[in-house]
Amino acid sequence: MQAPVMVLNANTKRDTGKVAQLGNIQAAKAVSDIIRTTLGPRSMLKMLLDPMGGIVMTNDGNCILREVDVSHPAAKSMIELSRAQDEEVGDGTTSVIILSGEILAVAEPLLERNFHPTVIVSGYLKALQLALDTCGKISRTIDTNDLTEMREVVTATIGTKFSARWGPQMVDMAIAAVRKVVQKRGDYTEVDVKRYVRIEKIPGGQLSDCCVLDGVMFNKDVTHSKMRRRIENPRILLLDCPLEYKKGESQTNVEIMNEEDFNALLRQEEEYIEQICANIVAFKPDIVITEKGVSDLAQHYFLKAGITAFRRLRKTDNNRVARATGATVVNRPDEIQESDIGLGCGLFEVRKIGDE
Repeated sequence: MQAPVMVLNANTKRDTGKVAQLGNIQAAKAVSDIIRTTLGPRSMLKMLLDPMGGIVMTNDGNCILREVDVSHPAAKSMIELSRAQDEEVGDGTTSVIILSGEILAVAEPLLERNFHPTVIVSGYLKALQLALDTCGKISRTIDTNDLTEMREVVTATIGTKFSARWGPQMVDMAIAAVRKVVQKRGDYTEVDVKRYVRIEKIPGGQLSDCCVLDGVMFNKDVTHSKMRRRIENPRILLLDCPLEYKKGESQTNVEIMNEEDFNALLRQEEEYIEQICANIVAFKPDIVITEKGVSDLAQHYFLKAGITAFRRLRKTDNNRVARATGATVVNRPDEIQESDIGLGCGLFEVRKIGDE
């Protein structure tokens, strides 16, 4: 008989058969035991120290397991399960891990009695179908426009969280924030909370000062101190390109024989910026926001034209402004069209909040 050929690394640990199955169950139970005490109305918080030295206190299952560094493949699958639950549903991350750990623990005595794994799995699939049928019987349709019913649902989800002591305020804020980003497209309803809802943390003040803005907020100041800080019904232009002279991609050497050549180089740079600004000013925007830099010369031209400019805005913030105002993010200043200008903003204002 031919000797088996090993294609694995010499240091790799390899388990097969019942040892591997029981090892997987033990790993899953260990993960569920980590967050078992964070479930229910008498749950306790976990204090976590992240790699950067920051301290997090939470009883959210996904938040805890995200910080846990594991190498066992079954434990990794459990953590992925928690993440999937958080992304798809947004609640029940702790429950799903504890249930998974218990379901696997129940399979352990069956494996010891030499039941084949496929037989055990077929039993789980029958139980799953029965659970789905039962859910269908006991579930009821909720009118999303009925605020009382929606409050009951949201209270059930955040009732076990640390913020439950400010319950009514948190519930109303959650409902208001989600309603702001709901978009109906025919039969399909899109609620993209991850991309279009942002929680801005500002030091100072009380928790009761928290509110949901009917608009978009970003932590930036205007590029020039004399630019307007309050504009009603502004025309907004969003850009994804630098408003400054392009630097060479590779190192460039220029040999200058006399003083006029140097002035000609500077003039070319200025003409390039002037042309970009002329393309923008032609559409008479009140606010220009770009994700890249804005040169001093461009600021000068904008100030002369009465335009307020912001630079180095995050892409996510730019997308939120585009959604709120109806603007389109433009990649090149010479491709701007009237339809790209956002007209959906009622009031633009720069204001100091808290200590910032």
